[in-house]
Amino acid sequence: MKRKADLRRRSFVNLQSGVDRTSRIVPNPEISVPSFRKLILASVTLLLAAPALAQTVGQASGQRQESPVPIQATFNFFVAGPSGEGEEAQKLRDKARRIVYEMAARECDLLREVLAKDCRMVSVSSNVGRQYGQQQPEGYTVNGSVSLQITLK
Repeated sequence: MKRKADLRRRSFVNLQSGVDRTSRIVPNPEISVPSFRKLILASVTLLLAAPALAQTVGQASGQRQESPVPIQATFNFFVAGPSGEGEEAQKLRDKARRIVYEMAARECDLLREVLAKDCRMVSVSSNVGRQYGQQQPEGYTVNGSVSLQITLK
């Protein structure tokens, strides 16, 4: 009799809330904790190994990425000559900048000979600074840089 009353009360509570509060969680004997750990370990290993495997396969087949590679080159040199305000000094400054631009243009040619399939000049800069004094020869210190973007052969 007590069992029937207990069953009715449990059914009533279940009906009211929709949740059976008297049931217990019983572990499933088919899925054990060690096998769950093995499953997690296998999943993590697969996630970590997949990118490395894909990279190795791409390299083994001889494929090369077609993504652009940035190149930066700098030039520093001295040009001796007049450094005042006259016409000869202006010609010397122009000559110094021209040298930087010619060096930048040749840089793409050199890269194509050695490692680039394609070369594109992104930017060029030049800086011509006056140098004069008692201990130093008169002229200009020239600094230049070129930024290039290449595609590897």
